[in-house]
Amino acid sequence: MPESYGFSGFRREHLPILPQEFTLVPRQVREGKVYKDDPGVVRQLGVIRELFDKCESVVVATDAGREGELIFRYVYNYLGCIKPFARLWISSLTDKAIREGLQNLKEGRLYDNLYLSAKARSEAD
Repeated sequence: MPESYGFSGFRREHLPILPQEFTLVPRQVREGKVYKDDPGVVRQLGVIRELFDKCESVVVATDAGREGELIFRYVYNYLGCIKPFARLWISSLTDKAIREGLQNLKEGRLYDNLYLSAKARSEAD
C-alpha cells in the first residue's frame, strides 16, 4: 500500500511511486478503514516456517516457470530461510514425470535469473 512508503491518500503528483526497495507483506484484508494482515495467510506462513525449521533442505515444486519461481522465492526470503534448495522442474503430473523430475533435481541457484526476471516484471507491474 502507498502508506507503507510514506504516502497517504491518493494524489496524482505522487505518481509514479518508485520506492528504493519494495516491501513484501502478507496479503491484507480491509477491516473498516484500515488494512490488516489476513489471519489465514499468517497461519499458512507459520506452517511453512515450521516446515522450513524442521528440514535440512527444500525441494521447490511450484509451477515450472517464472511465476512459480517468484512465489517460492518471495516466501523463502520473507521467512528468512537460508537452507539450501533444489528445483523440481516438471511439466506433467504423471507418476513417471514426477519420479524422473525427483531424480533430476537441479541446484536452486541455477534459477536465480528466472527469479530476477520475474521479480523485475512484478515490480514493473
